[in-house]
Amino acid sequence: MNMDNISKITIKSSNSKLVEGFNWAKQQALEYVHVNDPVGLWYEAALPGRDAFCMRDVAHQSTGAQLLGLQLFTKNMLKKFAENISETRDWCSYWEINKYNLPAPEDYKDDDNFWYNLPANFDVLDCCYRQYLWTGDLDYINDPIFLNFYKRTVEDYVKCWDVNNDGFLEYKGIIDYRGIPSYLEYQVGVNKIVSACDMVAAQYRGYLSYSKIQALRGNTIEAKEYEEKANTIKHIFDTVWWNENKNNYNTFILENGEFEGASAYDAAENIKLITPMPLYFGIVKDEKKIKDSIKVLLCAKDINIETQSHYAEVLYRNGFNKEAYHVIMDLVSTEKKRREYPEVSYSVVDSIITGMVGIIPDSTKRIIESTPRLTEDVEWIEINNVPIFNNEISIRCIENKEIAFTNNGGSVVYWKAIFKGETSELLVDGIKVKAEQGHNYCGSKYSYVIVAVHESEQHVVKII
Repeated sequence: MNMDNISKITIKSSNSKLVEGFNWAKQQALEYVHVNDPVGLWYEAALPGRDAFCMRDVAHQSTGAQLLGLQLFTKNMLKKFAENISETRDWCSYWEINKYNLPAPEDYKDDDNFWYNLPANFDVLDCCYRQYLWTGDLDYINDPIFLNFYKRTVEDYVKCWDVNNDGFLEYKGIIDYRGIPSYLEYQVGVNKIVSACDMVAAQYRGYLSYSKIQALRGNTIEAKEYEEKANTIKHIFDTVWWNENKNNYNTFILENGEFEGASAYDAAENIKLITPMPLYFGIVKDEKKIKDSIKVLLCAKDINIETQSHYAEVLYRNGFNKEAYHVIMDLVSTEKKRREYPEVSYSVVDSIITGMVGIIPDSTKRIIESTPRLTEDVEWIEINNVPIFNNEISIRCIENKEIAFTNNGGSVVYWKAIFKGETSELLVDGIKVKAEQGHNYCGSKYSYVIVAVHESEQHVVKII
């Protein structure tokens, strides 16, 4: 298969190092793509050399894969996870599947003895919804295999792993690695962790995405039920898990009932307690708590590559643009240890397009948002041939003041051009237009216009 025909995305920029980094990430990511194995279309999303893909890594790599034109690969992999959910495994799927279409033997012996991180079902559920927003592929909304996975996850999976009947999943204490209540794996076999902040955040996000899917299917009662459940989890997380003394969310609840976590002051000594996942899953809405949590992340040094690969997305999303840029530059450095880990290259592609350029799609309305988040390191950036819906689009951003949007091919899309801060008017193709006002999930204000962009059209929006 000629990958040049699949992956057409390219970038140009005033910053040559950024272009070099993107080109390395694209080439590295495509080297992990495979087409002629029993499992079908797939890309590596696990430790290199295992010839496999695991649930957490696929969920995280999926947006980068979409940008590289690999949406059919991601769909096949997600469907493999969905179809293997099983009551005999307490409604877990296979954590890791190899190229032979088998559970990876490194992680699976039998249905009673296998590796599994409990946030995974919710992470994959959310990933399926996000893939729908990028692609408009109705299989994510209507396919019985996916629907069964979603329903089993929010119902049977939760009941099976909710040991104390409080609505949350907990570690059962049978085998150390069969039901790890976190993506942080350092404590396996050391401390008995009952629950973790990333588990709670993943459950919140899974419920919210399930609610969105049911709303799209016209099931308004079920959609409302899971939206309310998500909001309940968020309230509990904000009140029970927040540690005022540490100005951060606690990381774990231990078997003895005590919380364990890190602060900005001791983050460097407690890197095994550091995770960006509550921010990644979007459960944190309070602006001060977001800033405090990010301060902890930035104070932690020598974070493992899997955890660090989430940093740039989280930082860009919350306005730490300069710090996000430096994370990208660190990840693509030839001196970076383990940069060949597949998650790194896919997350770099993702972070530049969705973070620095701020592209967010919504296939339900055919809206494509863009929010430039450039710093003094990048005067301008141009992204060409980005696959979204049935379209390919290109975007050029100049100094966070000007955006040009081109619909290279496909039916009409609605471009939401967003600029940070409040302004009453914006220039659309040289004409003054009243700007609308909005705010993001943590309250920061922005101004925007929505422009219909037909095939082969280009429109330019500027700050006056």
